[in-house]
Amino acid sequence: MKVAVFDAHRFERKPLAEANESFGHELTFLEPRLTSETATLAKGFPVVCSFANDHLDRETLRILHREGVRLIALRSAGFNHVDLEEAAKLGLSVVRVPAYSPYAVAEHAVGLALALNRKIHRAHSRVKEFNFSLEGLVGFDFHGKTVGVIGTGRIGSIFCKIMAGFGCRVLAHDALPNTALSKLHGVEFVDLDTIYKNSSVISLHVPLTPKTHHLIGAEAFSKMKKGAMLINTSRGGLIDAGALVQSLKTGHLGSAGLDVYEEEENIFFQDLSGMVLQDDTLARLLTFPNVLITSHQGFLTEEALQNIATTTMQSIAEFERGQKLTHQVVWKEKNRT
Repeated sequence: MKVAVFDAHRFERKPLAEANESFGHELTFLEPRLTSETATLAKGFPVVCSFANDHLDRETLRILHREGVRLIALRSAGFNHVDLEEAAKLGLSVVRVPAYSPYAVAEHAVGLALALNRKIHRAHSRVKEFNFSLEGLVGFDFHGKTVGVIGTGRIGSIFCKIMAGFGCRVLAHDALPNTALSKLHGVEFVDLDTIYKNSSVISLHVPLTPKTHHLIGAEAFSKMKKGAMLINTSRGGLIDAGALVQSLKTGHLGSAGLDVYEEEENIFFQDLSGMVLQDDTLARLLTFPNVLITSHQGFLTEEALQNIATTTMQSIAEFERGQKLTHQVVWKEKNRT
């Protein structure tokens, strides 16, 4: 099966090629992101393989369909960047990688929290300039602190377990409480207001939906414990970035660790070091000493890349054989709300 791999980064190519040895697909790696402007590059390919920040809106999908594409294989768990309704109308099948390594993302969230708390990013910069002062680097013990976790799916559950292992009191919120977490790790399931009021650290692990869009906005920030730390390794749209800036400016929010950003689409995964950053909100966030931002690298472990590659190649093989697609994403009317 001929596959056009869009937005193909160097760190992905080897795992994809190695995983494909067992399947024999014809992979063509393309550097451009998949958008309406680049979709014509898919001409002659029945399958396109897209990355998390590609833009598969109605126009892009129509061009892909016109060029003969029949399957879209997402190298991501999230699919909010795909117009599933339009894909269904066009008869385009969409598959994803539902679970590549929940440990990778959960551990990255923990890493952000630890680095922020102990000011490791600031200490590293100081020491490189031979400044060995400890002023302004005071942190706190995680042991005994209350940590709030919003969303206890695969990633959120692992984050809960790690925090419980640190000796934290863990509060969690989920539409479907995980009773095993409560029994084995003492996780307490509560409402959001209780998490905001009591948590020294809050970590987000929910998908981006119309209901969760800007879940953390001005109202949520006002309810948070003063000096709280906010971690987001899930989706940028969960946080109202403007409200985040305001809460940081007033000093109400103590710190923020972000691996995702709402307007990251045209920024993350690129080297913009020689350019002027056009996103004023992101530029402002980067000026705060108590904000640590990584460019959507939570998934970036050897194990995760291998799992993404293998699952993707397997899904393409299922499509080629006319088999049921194990990881197909199907549009439903309820997705409108």
